[in-house]
Amino acid sequence: MKVSKPKPFYELMQIGIKPEYFRHKAIDEKGRYLHWDEIKRRHPKDAEDVWLAIKMSRAMQRSSLKIGNIEFSYSVPNSLQAVLHFIDKMTAGTVGTSNFEGLAQADQSRFLLRSLVAEEAITSAQLEGAATTRKVAKEMLASERKPRTKDEMMILNNFHLMKEAISLKDEPLSIEVILELHRIATYQAIENNAVSGQFRQDNETYITDYNGETVHQPPLYQNLPALMQEFCDFANTNHNGEQAIFIHPVIKAIMLHFLIGYIHPFGDGNGRTARALFYWFMLKSGYWLFEYISISRLLKQAPVKYARSYLYIETDEMDVTYFLYYQTEIIKRAINDLEKYINDKQNKFIAFSSAIANYIVNPKHKLNDRQIRILQQAVKENGAIFTAKEISNKFDIAENTARADLNGLYKLKLLGQIRNGKAISYIAPNDLLVRLRG
Repeated sequence: MKVSKPKPFYELMQIGIKPEYFRHKAIDEKGRYLHWDEIKRRHPKDAEDVWLAIKMSRAMQRSSLKIGNIEFSYSVPNSLQAVLHFIDKMTAGTVGTSNFEGLAQADQSRFLLRSLVAEEAITSAQLEGAATTRKVAKEMLASERKPRTKDEMMILNNFHLMKEAISLKDEPLSIEVILELHRIATYQAIENNAVSGQFRQDNETYITDYNGETVHQPPLYQNLPALMQEFCDFANTNHNGEQAIFIHPVIKAIMLHFLIGYIHPFGDGNGRTARALFYWFMLKSGYWLFEYISISRLLKQAPVKYARSYLYIETDEMDVTYFLYYQTEIIKRAINDLEKYINDKQNKFIAFSSAIANYIVNPKHKLNDRQIRILQQAVKENGAIFTAKEISNKFDIAENTARADLNGLYKLKLLGQIRNGKAISYIAPNDLLVRLRG
């Protein structure tokens, strides 16, 4: 992946700008924050004139920051402000769409927390290369069985990592916290001769593109302790405008994500740690809905755009705005996906309530409360696997009782059965609602 680098701004300024080019602003007519690579393709005859006008417009909106010896800038054009407003409206405070209203209440829809934390854990690991399927991973997390492979260990680690990030939302950031998050993320699942919970101890880490070409060399490992302390200081500083500096919390969370990727303080596990810190800061800043939002699945779908946003930054004088646009669009899509997810779950719950009420009217269909709750989960998750141990843990009952509950549902043809030697598990059929309706 090659990205061309424009002339420095000061060189372009020496050329001067013609008045007719002032119509070109920081963003184009579609609200896009285009890089030089795009500008020279769209304006082959006068690319430098157009680029200079764009850069001048961006310079008037630009804010600069410095972490250690890393100097970078960003701006918040109108189209980015619009996405930030959408995120604020949908995920912070008590405001939300009709589908989200009440989600913050402990007694309503808390089942989403475990399922969506699990989703983030699985896709975050898959983003790092784990090959375990979503179905197998969910079965492992639900049954609490021990991971059998390194890929499964990575998923289990990410599950614990997400829960730890949530539990730390009221705590300040420190180097010790970052190292602990990394240790959790990489326990028995680390490569490149790196050590869990320890900054890298050499300068042999390079960021390469898909062709193996080096596109970024992180800061020297000797500078990491001081640099990461400044990173923590930046995270802990209140940028609410009281001291003349305001950084929108979503922008700051994304910057923390970006900086871990740029600094690359670890030999392995930087992505997992960066995403955990992103979630930590979003929750710390009052965006409570992020307990339920998974971004890694969408990041996994667009790895080229993710990598390209970093290249755009490095080739355009460390302008982080490219990454801000990329990440906020990912967040917006994740929010929309969650809204659809909740709507689907609500519709299934309504359908299940009606179907189960009619089903148990028949005296032959005697079900206890646990069995009804098992079926409720089965309707929500077609293909879900149930084991006696899982049900025993969930309802705090003996395994024999759990086994009897599951086998009873199997005899009523409401669950399927899977035999693997002496081990027996049960699976939710795709047509469970149809079976309940008779």
